[in-house]
Amino acid sequence: MASILFRNARIVTPTGVTPGELLVKDGVISQVRFDRSIDAPADRIIDAGGRYLSPGFIDIHTHGAGGADFMDGTLDAIYQACRKHMEHGTTSIAPTTITSTKESLLSFVDLFNQVQLDREDIPNILGLHLEGPYFAYEQRGAQDPKYLRSPDPEEYNEVLRRTDRIIRWSFAVELDGADLFLRTLREHGIISSLAHSDATCPQVFRAYENGISALTHFYSAMSGVRRINAYRVAGAIEAGYLLDDLFVEVIADGKHLPAELLQLIYKIKGPERICLVTDSMRAAGMPDGSYILGNRETGMETIVEDGVAKLPDRSAFAGSVATTDRLVRTMLQMTTAPLHEAVKMMTLTPARLLRIDDRKGSISEGKDADLLLFDENINVEMVLVRGRVLKEN
Repeated sequence: MASILFRNARIVTPTGVTPGELLVKDGVISQVRFDRSIDAPADRIIDAGGRYLSPGFIDIHTHGAGGADFMDGTLDAIYQACRKHMEHGTTSIAPTTITSTKESLLSFVDLFNQVQLDREDIPNILGLHLEGPYFAYEQRGAQDPKYLRSPDPEEYNEVLRRTDRIIRWSFAVELDGADLFLRTLREHGIISSLAHSDATCPQVFRAYENGISALTHFYSAMSGVRRINAYRVAGAIEAGYLLDDLFVEVIADGKHLPAELLQLIYKIKGPERICLVTDSMRAAGMPDGSYILGNRETGMETIVEDGVAKLPDRSAFAGSVATTDRLVRTMLQMTTAPLHEAVKMMTLTPARLLRIDDRKGSISEGKDADLLLFDENINVEMVLVRGRVLKEN
């Protein structure tokens, strides 16, 4: 594998942006120097021209891109979606399912077992994120209501028997059987997240005490303060703020959450606990029009317009069409976050949630050479995955 030396770069670290040089060798970051030049041979020398050299973006929640959905039922669709995300700076990705029939879920799990996780022309595939089907009807969003159900031990144990590639499972923690399900996930080392939930704050606290780590797409399809028998009761949103070390996903496409909420989340949770996610469907990186959310045979019709996917009656969003570069750009435009913190929310913080920060998420000697070169507007000009140049303008 060719060694690459970057000179004249502005290196983005978790604590700031500093001029420096970086050497990639054998797929890892071999040297980083901020105070002096790197004196080592390299097969290729790249003058960054003062552009930003950043860790590769990590998308822990995405359903597709480039016209393909991860549940289309083919390996080509999975690779196609991953490749489109890579063009926009995603170097590590967690393909995500949508609520469906038991048969569709098991079929997809069997297919995912065949995926080449370290294929050389796409981002690192970190593992599978299952979103649903255990969701609250009242917070269903764009999830098809006819497939919603409570955790079924027979079903989820069958899924767990069929694959060891699940890294995270999102579900509504207040449903019947959720406590046993949460314990089962913990026993299997799978990260658990609250999603599409109508839970009260005490119910979220209970789930947190039993191992839940994150709130999936914070604010979206999630309970807030409401009245129950005349009394105001706090919900999942309030729990997300009160539990300091609970991670929150944020769809920072500038559509799902307005600038005021993005700033509020940033102010309270901070870059240490915010994971930017695309939650993108197949239309990410594609023109406006009509698209299917989920499997082409059983999925739901959506309309893509105004930079977001919507249900046909326009009553709710149906997933974003964002790519990771857009998320970072939005946080810079709509909040007071500086560049290094916006990048951290797209790199090191999701790496910490997924427990892969020992090798990914920041620029540090010995970590995988998943790197980006981009300009002031976060236009991605070069992408390296494990030291291989996969995109170059």
